[in-house]
Amino acid sequence: MKIEHYISQLLYRYQCVTVPGFGAFLTEFQSAQLDESSHSFYPPKKMVSFNPFIKNNDGLLANHLAEAEKIPYEAAVNIIQNEVTNWKAKIQEYGSFSVKNIGDFSLNPERNIVFIPMDQINYLKESFGLNSFVSPAVKREIQREVYKEEVEKLEEAAPIIFTPEKKKNYSFLKYAAVFVFAAGTSGFFGLKYYNQKIEEDTLLVRANVQKKVNQKIQEATFYISNPLPSVTLTIPSDKLPYHVVAGVFRVEDNAEKAYQTLLKLGFKAKRLSPNKHGLFPVLYGSYARYSEAHQAMKDIQKLDNKDAWLLIEE
Repeated sequence: MKIEHYISQLLYRYQCVTVPGFGAFLTEFQSAQLDESSHSFYPPKKMVSFNPFIKNNDGLLANHLAEAEKIPYEAAVNIIQNEVTNWKAKIQEYGSFSVKNIGDFSLNPERNIVFIPMDQINYLKESFGLNSFVSPAVKREIQREVYKEEVEKLEEAAPIIFTPEKKKNYSFLKYAAVFVFAAGTSGFFGLKYYNQKIEEDTLLVRANVQKKVNQKIQEATFYISNPLPSVTLTIPSDKLPYHVVAGVFRVEDNAEKAYQTLLKLGFKAKRLSPNKHGLFPVLYGSYARYSEAHQAMKDIQKLDNKDAWLLIEE
């Protein structure tokens, strides 16, 4: 029986899925990404990695398999062991093998296992339905020279040109002398009114043109080509959801002995209440942030227990 399908189901819900005797698949949150060179956008996702040193049976995969297939827990454990044996034989014989919807395994020249996750599957439930996409580059430029040319065109159209009518009938010239004085007086005031009217019209046109230019410049200032990145604020929390696990015991006396041993070694050890399988977890310590817990787990694996693993409380 293939167990890849059941591992995939658990990766959507948990951050660590252990395959007893083989290793553990770990997931870590990765925020949305932007590749500026290709103008590609990628949604948030869970990055899958593999740790070959976490091999202890925590009961998660076996219980899930037993419930899904309606078989006893011991039978589920045997199925997992047979599949792990098959995986090990493949990688020794062929040098590589694939786990469907999870990733590919291979051996490097030093005969160490190398894991390459499958990018097509996103195990973050909150990103369901979100796909990566490519967007063309958006160019926003404030072309002030274009606005200047538009202003000059409007100003050129602003002046009003008066063309006097030419009269061809000269029969009334004999009466011109009578009206010379009157015409001179009225012409002076008429010319003054004409010049004042031209000046007022020109000022009105210039005011309208300047209003349009200011409006366009004001609109242009809202186009920001390089916006500042958003700031994420972290609110401190009293919860300690990340635990470094020393072991999970079926017998409570064994769990208590392990707990007392860790206290003597100087660890801030804890005991958790029995889980739904009746097992007693013993912890090296609990942490508020994943980075602290992960670093502590790595230090403990180097100095005290290479089988220590990380438990994340949801």
